[in-house]
Amino acid sequence: MEITEVRVSLRESEGRRLKAYATITFDNSFVVRNIKVIEGNNGLFVAMPARKLKQFCTRCGKKVEIGSQYCCYCGVQLTQALKESEENRQASHQDLAHPINQEFRDYLQKKVLDAYDKEKNEPKLEATKEEETKEEESKEEETKEEESKEEETKEEETKEEESKEEETKEEETKEEETKEEETVINKEIVS
Repeated sequence: MEITEVRVSLRESEGRRLKAYATITFDNSFVVRNIKVIEGNNGLFVAMPARKLKQFCTRCGKKVEIGSQYCCYCGVQLTQALKESEENRQASHQDLAHPINQEFRDYLQKKVLDAYDKEKNEPKLEATKEEETKEEESKEEETKEEESKEEETKEEETKEEESKEEETKEEETKEEETKEEETVINKEIVS
């Protein structure tokens, strides 16, 4: 079995042991997600995806996580509450997928840690590219905004000109009507 792809998502922050999540693909046909890269006492190591085990409440019979002191459904105190610690993590968590032999575990860990190192050292280049892309996009948006403002200004000017023309036409029409009325009145006076 060969690991054909490793994708790493960095999660580094000060004081945290979790450094990244990894997704690996086997033979271009099987994917395992949520593999963790953790900073341990002896350096980096790979932790396989796991789930918390459940225990049953003695009163209501519902499943609750091991380590809980009280049932989240009925509130009764649980008698077999395990305290969370590094020693009994094995008792409260179960790996969903894991290597069966040490040879494959070493191979998997080497591939994931190599991809982690590569990702950790390369994001500066990608971040620079992303910044350049964002700058270009913002410039394009500014240009579009300016163009749309110019178009709006032109439209407003056109509307103002049209309204002035209409006002002028209305005034001319009123003047003509007034002249006609005066003519009619003058004719009446003369007759």
